[in-house]
Amino acid sequence: MQAHPLPTYFLSHGGGPWPFMKTEFGHTYDALESSLRDMPRQLGTTPKAVLVVTAHWEAREFTVSASARPPMIYDYYGFPPHTYEVQYNAPGSPELAARVKALLDGAGHATMLDTERGFDHGTFSALYPVYPQADVPIVQLSLRHGLDPLTHVEAGRALAPLREEGILIVGSGLSYHNLRAFNAQGAAASHQFDGWLRATMALPPAERTAQLLAWEKAPAARMAHPREEHLLPLMVALGAAEQEAAAMPYHEDAFFGALAVSSFRFGQALG
Repeated sequence: MQAHPLPTYFLSHGGGPWPFMKTEFGHTYDALESSLRDMPRQLGTTPKAVLVVTAHWEAREFTVSASARPPMIYDYYGFPPHTYEVQYNAPGSPELAARVKALLDGAGHATMLDTERGFDHGTFSALYPVYPQADVPIVQLSLRHGLDPLTHVEAGRALAPLREEGILIVGSGLSYHNLRAFNAQGAAASHQFDGWLRATMALPPAERTAQLLAWEKAPAARMAHPREEHLLPLMVALGAAEQEAAAMPYHEDAFFGALAVSSFRFGQALG
């Protein structure tokens, strides 16, 4: 057991295979990459494994990747040929997958195992800067169809014991995800929604949860998230550390020249 529970994270994971496109993207991702590289220092320890709640996987029931050697999923289109050859060879953990399933089942969430699921870019693009040696086991958890916020907060609550078992819980999404306005056209909406999100994170725990569950009432909510799959990983990260303070390890006001985007940590940095 950990002397102190690990914090949880909601990461704005960027677009596509960006860590493998330094030439094409230039300095676009410097701030995000710096924040991800700083996570091992914040954690103060190497976790036994990482559980990634990925925005790029939805299933009828919560589903957990259970392969010992996960393959790759190149779930993006129109990128350079070399990005379809990227390998991130972190091991999986069937043992952790079984533990996640047991916790969710025990909380009343019927949960499935998937022994073939590979790493999508919401996982490998986010974790490559954190653990470039790919030496920390990774298990992925899907979102549940319907994308009900409370269901995902409750899943996070059920998974909270993992934090004391040396497991890092990461929600991988994006605080602004309107691909039709991923430029100056989305500037106003991204800033309005991000401002609300940052203010909400500073609220007392019960009020913070209530506000996040009612996120559709936030300013520019549906402009920022026409579909909420990239926001829902935040709900799991929150639920797993619901009573703890939030911090903002990453924020930009001019991502892609115009957009406001943020990442959040729940719980104390240990490093």
